[in-house]
Amino acid sequence: MEEKKLLYFAPEEEILPVMTLREVVMFPKAIVPLFVGREKSMKAIDAALADFDKRIFLVTQKDPEIEDPDKDDLYEVGCVSRILQVFKLPDGTNKVLFEGIYRARLDKATLLQGDYFRARVTSYPDSDYDKSEAEALIRLVQESLEEFAQLNPKMAKESLLSLSSLKDPAFLADGILPHLNVKFPEKQEVLELANPLQRLEKVYGYLQGEIEIYSLEQRIKNRVKKQMEKNQREYYLSEQLKAIHKEMGRDVDPKAELDKLEEKIEAKNMPEEAKKRALEELKKLKITPTNSAEYTVSYNYIDWILALPWNELKDTDIDLEDAARILDEDHYGLEKPKERILEYLAVQKLAGKVKGPILCLVGPPGVGKTSLAKSVARAMQREFVRLSLGGVRDEAEIRGHRRTYVGALPGKIIQSLKKVQYNNPVFCLDEVDKMSADFRGDPAAALLEVLDPEQNYAFNDHYLDLDYDLSNIFFITTANSLHTIPLPLQDRMEIIKLPGYLETEKKKIARYFLLPKQLKATGLEESRLRISDGAIEEIIRHYTREAGVRNLEREIASICRKVAKKLVSEKETREITISKNNLGSYLGVPKVKRSDREEQPLVGVTVGLAWTELGGEILLVEATIMPGSGKLEITGKLGEVMQESARAALSYVRSRSEVFGLKPDFYKEIDVHIHVPEAATPKDGPSAGITLTTSLISALLNLPVRNDLAMTGEITLRGRVLPIGGLREKLLAAKRSEIKEVLIPWDNQKDLEEVPQEVLKGLEITPVKHMDEVLPLALVGADKESLFCGTNNCLSLTQKLLKEEFRSSTQQ
Repeated sequence: MEEKKLLYFAPEEEILPVMTLREVVMFPKAIVPLFVGREKSMKAIDAALADFDKRIFLVTQKDPEIEDPDKDDLYEVGCVSRILQVFKLPDGTNKVLFEGIYRARLDKATLLQGDYFRARVTSYPDSDYDKSEAEALIRLVQESLEEFAQLNPKMAKESLLSLSSLKDPAFLADGILPHLNVKFPEKQEVLELANPLQRLEKVYGYLQGEIEIYSLEQRIKNRVKKQMEKNQREYYLSEQLKAIHKEMGRDVDPKAELDKLEEKIEAKNMPEEAKKRALEELKKLKITPTNSAEYTVSYNYIDWILALPWNELKDTDIDLEDAARILDEDHYGLEKPKERILEYLAVQKLAGKVKGPILCLVGPPGVGKTSLAKSVARAMQREFVRLSLGGVRDEAEIRGHRRTYVGALPGKIIQSLKKVQYNNPVFCLDEVDKMSADFRGDPAAALLEVLDPEQNYAFNDHYLDLDYDLSNIFFITTANSLHTIPLPLQDRMEIIKLPGYLETEKKKIARYFLLPKQLKATGLEESRLRISDGAIEEIIRHYTREAGVRNLEREIASICRKVAKKLVSEKETREITISKNNLGSYLGVPKVKRSDREEQPLVGVTVGLAWTELGGEILLVEATIMPGSGKLEITGKLGEVMQESARAALSYVRSRSEVFGLKPDFYKEIDVHIHVPEAATPKDGPSAGITLTTSLISALLNLPVRNDLAMTGEITLRGRVLPIGGLREKLLAAKRSEIKEVLIPWDNQKDLEEVPQEVLKGLEITPVKHMDEVLPLALVGADKESLFCGTNNCLSLTQKLLKEEFRSSTQQ
């Protein structure tokens, strides 16, 4: 017992070996192992070991980087310690176990520097303190210590029990501080405090800080652990999925595929709204099971967004001369549409960017509407898209289906743009007049937005539910007639009418366009086949009946195929010539019999002129009178309007019965039958009004009608002649039938400017205002003036004066 007391005795002062510490502060009652490697330190330990109680003074140096510190580099307060054990390590260093005994102050004046430090140290006793305050502080510290021990797994239970049993504030502070992760200057500050309560309060503050840090560390660990567990779980599941997909023969990894989708979305050149929507849909897709129906719907939606050419515009170098050359190469004539297209190209070249025009090409079949649209794309160096609207009756064909429907898709507009991969093509909406509506909606109404330059920059497809810019697209629509196109849709388009080709134009088209094309298609050389102009004319007149040239091309193709067969089978080497005489051996008997005028004037038979989708035709109107009771019979499959014109003609004759020398009640004793031949063909329209009237009067008066004169015009009950349409085609039909004179309404004189001179050549055009002018020119009679004089009225010679006036004006 005496030896123990001697070992832990704290004298007033004593001279001891001094060992300096780096970043370590020694406290009383603490047992600390230290690695010692410096030579001075080892010699100080050796000197201490030579002493009976093995005491040494441990003091911390201010700067741990200094290898050989001086007295000024050391703190004044340290700890007198006892060496418990020394272990020699293989690397030459020593592991020494120290036990702190008491605080002491270093007398730097007595510090001796030799092989090691040696100096006088004096005891640094504790000051007095308040016992009651100490008890309260000890309780707080021990409660915090228990919390700290729960958070710090490195603190042994034995250390916690040992510290919990301490009731002395000095011992408690010195015992806790080595367990705290506190920097050595703060520990040194606590060591130098003489008041135990102050020391314990400082330790309590550090303890609370450590508890906060450990709590935060614990939260971070838990969060990281959960994330790690989640990542590991996902990794494990994804590996399982890979194995499952591999077993099922699927090589695609859904997660990798979604990552690629995200990369594509970020790289895609598209509006921010579309990109945001795609990323939102991708976020939903990542949490959706791959085997659910919703996964496929979302995936297809993102795929459609990525497939569209949102901002992809094809660069074009506009050359007007080159564009005009291409248009002329592909099509003969059609000057108006060509001029309009060149105007657009010129404006685009000057202005840089122009809203795409919407042109509507209206004309009979086969005149080249669709092929012209294709040529426009070639002339503009743009992609060409064609969408046929014939028979479309569902609004969703244009605007798409909403994604709530199974198998929903975007509309045909968006689908076509996906195929072409550019957002500025030439877009041909073919057969826009052939659409219809039913309970699913009206596609013509959906086209109102597509074909409106003021709205189509934000076209909203039901499937995409995003605004898509169509304003860079050059829309061209085609139609055979306008009456089936709704007026609001017509209002949004620039109407360009393509009339039927003249016979002379067809000859040139056949010679310079169709024949070379078919020779190339059938592999014939130009030197092996020659078709005369007479043969081409015969094909046009007696083998085709059309305003365009589609059937003409078929007949030429038939000739080329038969010639090719003849050359191969019979090994012909000479040139084969097709003329009017041998044409029948290649094409057979003529397929078309045209309505020709009568060879001589007949009573009740008048030559009228009609417009059809195939072009102009002459129309023979027959009227006959029979005894009866006043019935009017109308046959020939006439439409409602044409039947009304026949009734109006009869009413006109009845109202002028005195002028024509007829009894007022003449109609009560007769039946009138009006017939238009080719009864299987539907006929309608008001333009046969004066023709019907002339036939009726001819039959009533038993006067023949000129067979070399044709007429067209609507009639009123007062006998006025109103303007009609399709004058160009009607005059062409008259010329083809060798008509010498044509009566037209007075108000149609302005339309003669659009009729080619080659059509007018040889035709005598007479404008009329009233039936009183028509009858003297049409009926064959010796003395027309006496013939038409009644009791109260007589026809004058004004029609002759008007006729002469018109002739003189046209000649000027």
